[in-house]
Parts: sequence; C-alpha cells; structure tokens
Amino acid sequence: MRTLIIVTHPNIETSVFNKRWVEELKKQPEKYTVHELSKVYPDGNIDVEREQKLIESHDKLVLQFPVFWFNCPPLLKKWLDDVFTYGWAYGSKGDKLKNRKIALAVSAGIKSEDYSENGRYKHTLEEILVPFKTTAIYCKADYRSFFASYGAEFEPAAETIEKSAQDYLNFIDQM
Repeated sequence: MRTLIIVTHPNIETSVFNKRWVEELKKQPEKYTVHELSKVYPDGNIDVEREQKLIESHDKLVLQFPVFWFNCPPLLKKWLDDVFTYGWAYGSKGDKLKNRKIALAVSAGIKSEDYSENGRYKHTLEEILVPFKTTAIYCKADYRSFFASYGAEFEPAAETIEKSAQDYLNFIDQM
C-alpha cells in the first residue's frame, strides 16, 4: 500500500521538522510518494486532473504542513478547494475519497502545553484541526487522526527531530 504525502510548506528549506520528515520519507519511494505543492505549483495554478489521478493511484493520503495561523498554509487550502470537487470527492457521484485513509502530519511552532484548554490559546490542536477531520468525514473518507511535533520555534534538539521523523513514519505505517 503506497501513501501519498501532500507537503505544503512556504519555505521547506528553513523548516525544522517538515524538512527532516521529507528527507526520511524520500528514502523509501516504494512506500511513500512525496508531493511538494510549493515546488510543483510555485505560481499556485493547480492541475486538478493531475492531482486527482495522483490521489486515485495511492491507498492512503497524508496532508503534511506547519500550523500556519491556526490553519494550513494558503496553498494547501487552495489545493483542497480545487481538487476536492463536487462529483469527484463528494456529492451523489463523488466517491473517490470514500473509505480512503486520510491523516494529517503537522508541525507546531509553539509548545504542546500552549494547545490546551488552560494553555495560551485555549484550544487543543485536535480542536484547531477539526475542519480537516470534518472535510474527510464529509467526503466519506476514513480519517485517521494526526501526527504532530511541537516547539519548532524553540530550536529542538537533534535527537528530538530524529525521534519525530521515526515516530512520523511509524504513524503513517500504522494508519
């Protein structure tokens, strides 16, 4: 079973976690297809048919991105709006995502305790990511939750980054 990872990062080269995750995923091309939207569509003009065929040719779909203003980067939102179309992803004849396993992989710049009812932002990361879960449910996909790493803004130790990369691969393999 191959997994398509849609990577959306406005500047992957300066990333802490996402860059390392991509490096690790690319070591196993027989298992993972890494599709970096910012590199494929630098102008934001998305080839919808190509993207839909790419999804259809994989068993699982992971959306990987940094939490960006408590949401995803704008290019991923555009990709979702353009690619998850009526008649393809949802609607009376839209069944291409039905039962397809979908998960998220996110990096958060802030500490995990900031994402809590009593934390700085008064919401959990799970609550913030509800629109993605709801989208998957709406499309009758099999939402498999999310993987997260926290504290990218605080220069995490190399061991933390490496552990995150291995934990991420384990998450994908078990979804």
